[in-house]
Amino acid sequence: MTKNRENDVAQNFDVFNNFEKFFDLSQDLFCIAGYDGYFKRINPSVSKLLEYSNEELLARPINDFVYKTDKEKTSLARNELKNKIPLFSFENRYLTKSGHIVWLLWTSIPVEEEKLIYAVAKNITHKKELELERTLHLKKLTEINNEFKQLSYSTAHDLRSPVNNMLAIFELMDIENIQSKETIEFINILKNTTDTLKENLNQYIRVLNTKNQNDYQLEEIDLNNSLNEVLTSINSLIQNSKATINIDFSKTNKVNFNKAYLKSIFLNLITNAIKYSKSDILPNISILSEKRGNTTQLIIKDNGIGFDLDKVKDKVFGLHQTFNEHIDSNGIGLYLVYNYITNLGGRISLESEANKGAKFTITFND
Repeated sequence: MTKNRENDVAQNFDVFNNFEKFFDLSQDLFCIAGYDGYFKRINPSVSKLLEYSNEELLARPINDFVYKTDKEKTSLARNELKNKIPLFSFENRYLTKSGHIVWLLWTSIPVEEEKLIYAVAKNITHKKELELERTLHLKKLTEINNEFKQLSYSTAHDLRSPVNNMLAIFELMDIENIQSKETIEFINILKNTTDTLKENLNQYIRVLNTKNQNDYQLEEIDLNNSLNEVLTSINSLIQNSKATINIDFSKTNKVNFNKAYLKSIFLNLITNAIKYSKSDILPNISILSEKRGNTTQLIIKDNGIGFDLDKVKDKVFGLHQTFNEHIDSNGIGLYLVYNYITNLGGRISLESEANKGAKFTITFND
């Protein structure tokens, strides 16, 4: 044998040894299966995952180890391989010796002349468990959302009757015979507030009906107009609290959003700022808009009691999450705000410290 021939043989031997090491040491599952449905060779990862010995795995048909629900589709896939059709990204479940279910993602190539199938699989059990957990969470969230939507719908309908009764009373009142200008002014404020409440209830019902049809009624909204409607409806609350509200929409006065949602966001964040003001300082609220690249931001800041974010963390926007002893705290307002924004593709963030106020930044999806 010549020197070159000896070198070629030695190199081929080294390559073969390297492939053997690669086959045996791989964390993925390598196997060679026959057209007869039996494993012909497997690497240690197969035995380790399925908990059977090498001899047990080679002695029984492959389908014996496949989870019962997946046996039929695995047989169909094997028939496709016999028809010279490679298999990519095929998922099925196997049952380990101890009874655990594992998910495998297969790539299989048939070699007709050898009547063999060369295959490699990845263990995707953890990924599947995460997907299942996410699906369960989404299902639960959908159920809660449907219940909450039904509650909102019923509440809006139920409140319309007393509101209509109040409006009817105002129509029957003969204010011309009332001598006190102050009393007449209060009556007019109550009537205007009730009119606004009625319109808001009707709008909420329209939105709920529209949501059932998966249409969120996006439109270009004038920030000043929407805010003024809200401020008018809570004028008495603002006056009684002696709150100062600073407004600056000079950067942009338009946003593409849902009008009813935006008014509810203004209402909840402003009333919260007043509700959770400090006892020794009059509430001061700033409402301004910003343009950040292609996005529009709405920033609402106050000087109230704020949040200790180290304690409340991601619970701020949760349903029924309350963080103080205020009599009107119900943990719904910020939950609604968060869902209004995120359901339409926007984001909301909070910067705050205990006794140092709160800053909500809303980024709209333009």
